[in-house]
Amino acid sequence: MRMAFRLNIEQSQRLVMTPELRQAITVLQLSALELSEYIEQELLENPLLEMENGTAAEDGAAAREEEPYDLDWQEYFADTSDLGYIGRGTAESSSHSDYSFEHFLSRESTLYEHLLWQLHLNVKDGPRRQLGEFILGNLDENGYLTCPPAEIARLQGVTEGEVREVLEIIKTFDPPGVGAEDLKECLLLQVKALEIDYPLLEIIINSYLPDLAQGRLMRVAGELGVSVQEIQAAGDFIRTLDPKPGRRFGPVPEGNYIVPDVIVEKVGDEYVIIVSDVSSPRLTINSNYRNILQARDAGDQARAYIESKLNSARWLIKSIEQRRLTVYKIVETLVQFQRDFFDRGVRYLKPLTLKEVADAVGVHESTVSRATSNKFIQTPRGVFPLRFFFASGVENTEGSSTSSESIKKMLEEIVEGEDPSKPYSDQKLADILRERGIMISRRTVAKYRNDLGIPPSNCRRRY
Repeated sequence: MRMAFRLNIEQSQRLVMTPELRQAITVLQLSALELSEYIEQELLENPLLEMENGTAAEDGAAAREEEPYDLDWQEYFADTSDLGYIGRGTAESSSHSDYSFEHFLSRESTLYEHLLWQLHLNVKDGPRRQLGEFILGNLDENGYLTCPPAEIARLQGVTEGEVREVLEIIKTFDPPGVGAEDLKECLLLQVKALEIDYPLLEIIINSYLPDLAQGRLMRVAGELGVSVQEIQAAGDFIRTLDPKPGRRFGPVPEGNYIVPDVIVEKVGDEYVIIVSDVSSPRLTINSNYRNILQARDAGDQARAYIESKLNSARWLIKSIEQRRLTVYKIVETLVQFQRDFFDRGVRYLKPLTLKEVADAVGVHESTVSRATSNKFIQTPRGVFPLRFFFASGVENTEGSSTSSESIKKMLEEIVEGEDPSKPYSDQKLADILRERGIMISRRTVAKYRNDLGIPPSNCRRRY
């Protein structure tokens, strides 16, 4: 067999991830706020990009310039905000309440600061105050003591009795329960602070907290020789106590503000879809660089730079427009598939997959996945993630499927309407759903119940 080198020409198709394609994929999966930040970054890097100026705003500014400007200076300084102008005292100005600096605090006090203030009020002795400050420094964010008293005594060079003496003072501070070494002591300190004569509470907290959490009320009542109603009443009171007394002094969590990417409004009998891209600046290409590109005396290096930035700017504008059209088509398809949800509520949400939407829109399944990630939709029923509409389902007797969100809504309604003295078991809940035409197993009911945060039947029972 003879071996030789040959040169063949053949055609083949390959998917090449060009920088432009990667940029289009990135833009597609960005939310409205992320897209606005991305555009601002591109405006800094690409000199050919600039924000489009609205003609309406310019006309309004020109109209304001033509208006005569006449300012009533006496009214302007009526609030006496300018020290150079002293107006006449009026009844209105004197009625304004004065505000102190306490109204403009930049932050709330921490748990350590709150306890330290109480320590300085209650302990005047210098060494004991220093020991108390060390103890406060060993409290975690929930108010629990993280270092044993014996270890604190060794580190500070004092006796364990002195440490416990200062610790007992700290345990009387607000909020009740701080300085405890475990949950039992924390709850007992709160009961003591309330000055309630309820011996049964102390017994249950010391010995039966696990049984109370598991709903084994009959067992506790039998061992203590009291009625189950008394045990349940004691359990209800214990649940009003705070197991983490220091958490309200922690940093206030920042609110997560959601800017919907799509708004769906009902007009008559139809739903109107609006892609919310108001927060993103409108982009255009600077005409000055186009003139430089068309000039004959432009250098090759400058021309190559401007051409590369021009192509990048055009592709970015095209990618943003393509993102808007893709999101619009997908939401339009979602509204068609989930019309019952928009008309009647969560109970009528249908099972839906990415493939079904992709086939209807005429794009790949991965495109639908990217277009719906990290995006929210504002509907007459509330604000939901776009992924909310892609729910799994359970078969029903009609040959179709019912979405998991719809089944969870039914479970909530069934549990709310049950007899508290005879709550439904998971098997009973499954039987009720089967009577409604939903073929579901007991294990699936238990899973959905846990997702909703509903306790089992033995913990829901009221005696």
